[in-house]
Amino acid sequence: MEEALWFKGIQAKAAALAPTLKRPVFDKIDSRDWDLELGARDQTDPELAIPPEFAHQQLLQVGSLTRSRNLCEDLRAQGVIVCDWAEALEKHGDLLQKYFGQAVPIDENRLTAEHAASINNGILVYVPKNVAVKEPITVAYLQDASKKQDFVEHVMLIADVNSSVSYMESLATIGAEANTASIVVEVIARAGSQVKYAGIDRLGQKTTAYIKRVAKISQDAKVDWALGMLSDGKILGDFDSNLIGTGSKADMNIIAITIGDQIQGLNTVVNNYGRKSVGHILQHGVILQRSSLIFDGIGHVMKGAKGADAQQENRVLMLSRAARGDANPILLIDDNDVFAGHAASVGRVDEQQLYYLMSRGIPKKTAERLVIRGFLGPVLTRVPSADVRQRLFAMVERKLIDGQDME
Repeated sequence: MEEALWFKGIQAKAAALAPTLKRPVFDKIDSRDWDLELGARDQTDPELAIPPEFAHQQLLQVGSLTRSRNLCEDLRAQGVIVCDWAEALEKHGDLLQKYFGQAVPIDENRLTAEHAASINNGILVYVPKNVAVKEPITVAYLQDASKKQDFVEHVMLIADVNSSVSYMESLATIGAEANTASIVVEVIARAGSQVKYAGIDRLGQKTTAYIKRVAKISQDAKVDWALGMLSDGKILGDFDSNLIGTGSKADMNIIAITIGDQIQGLNTVVNNYGRKSVGHILQHGVILQRSSLIFDGIGHVMKGAKGADAQQENRVLMLSRAARGDANPILLIDDNDVFAGHAASVGRVDEQQLYYLMSRGIPKKTAERLVIRGFLGPVLTRVPSADVRQRLFAMVERKLIDGQDME
């Protein structure tokens, strides 16, 4: 079909470009020896057992297969589109062709080019002009690690003029084979639109992943990010909000927990292009055992963005002397009449807080989890959806217990 041909052309171009491009480089995040190359292909078993917690998603994908779709009739009647990648190419190729690559160009770096050349599943979400989606759209992407194969997902979320939508995704792994994951998300927030984007990542211990989430935000539009980086393997996360239009806004709220000998490097960027644009970054992370967590936060106010506001806070809490944590705030200001600020800290758990809780009869491991909850609280309370907050709390508790069991 014609719609598929244009995309095949993009994939061929990306495959040719990839060897000529360099990997992304982030301050204090050394991923040079990570196995992020794509190339392992296989077919997901359609009978692979699904954990019960993912049974009731509006769209469920397992590896290269789509297992279920449950879009309600009210959304269909409003013209809302939620479909997998194959259906998007077949039925909505005009939308994909118009917006694909606007937020994440295929030639941005070697990993984005390899991703574009290797996409084997994904999703298109489109909300028409002036449509307000009242209930969250929930999706789950499960990596099939029962065999050797790449997990390559592409998400296109397009909120048209003056629309609003809440979108919640879960990333998880089934199986224990060592594999590579490449996840790219493009959010297109057109003028006056409102997007609430929540992601809870829990990829497996033997997964090495490149996760890139980018929003292109137009005049008076707003994107609220709530990301729980709770995977167990090596993670290179690259999260950007490009504030293109006057009055555009982005809130980037991120929590991360590392355990064992895991490494997570998270590069979070807000680029203020528009006048009176507002971009805030709030990142809190917790490190256990011998793991490492690096936060790079960058606020860049471009020339011409008068009245812009760029603020960030990056904080890391270490529960082990063998752990490594970095919080690196960077402000780049290319114009006057702007508001900008940053805060950063890396420190150990407050022994007096632990002593106080334990003196009240609370076991040490439980006391540690309570302190951690308090540390993550400022981020979690800013998550606009009560359902997302509840799920994040539950996943945080699960990962902390897993981490303590390793001790």
